Amino acid sequence: MARIIAFLAIVLVAVVIGWRMLRPSDDLPVYHPRDINPRLVDAEVRDSPGEHRIMDFTLTDHLGNTYTRDSIRGRVLVTDFFFTTCPTICPRMTEQLGRVQAAFRSEPGLLLLSHSVTPEMDSVPVLAAHAAEKGVDPARWRLLTGPRKQIYALARRSYFACLDEGDGGLQDFVHTENFVLVDHLGRLRGFYDGTSPKDVDRLIADIPLLLAERNE
Repeated sequence: MARIIAFLAIVLVAVVIGWRMLRPSDDLPVYHPRDINPRLVDAEVRDSPGEHRIMDFTLTDHLGNTYTRDSIRGRVLVTDFFFTTCPTICPRMTEQLGRVQAAFRSEPGLLLLSHSVTPEMDSVPVLAAHAAEKGVDPARWRLLTGPRKQIYALARRSYFACLDEGDGGLQDFVHTENFVLVDHLGRLRGFYDGTSPKDVDRLIADIPLLLAERNE
């Protein structure tokens, strides 16, 4: 009997260890250029060593404030790229970001950043009017404008949100449905289809994991 009990104990320990090794992790992956479709990654950063983190920037938000990487330091981010006159995917993306804002309305650790890809048209007053129309809470969500080349570099070299097929010039155009989830250290942790309610449900479920990391 003692041998049977000892054998069953060994089996139980093996089962527990195996379950722990095979069960899905609650942690979100950390994405680097080498982990992402090369078509989305600027050639200059495709083989960069070490951890990828979002690049420095200096933009202007819809309240007229200068916004930099220091402005967002220590917060979890959801970022996207849009333009106010977009008649196709942008309204759906804005609606879905509204859902994210509502789900985390009282969470100071989260910030939504929407970058205009037509900054020459989306001035601060235009963005401010758009923000008012869409119910944007500046405590949780900022609309950003600024130098076109800088915004396009952010899309392609920082967030890898769109195909790497342009130079940020006037003939270039970024149009992407991607939402990018960024942790409090500036690392990329998830990509989501901003036009898909189901995929945004997944985003809403993932955000608390990064908020918990931030608070550890």
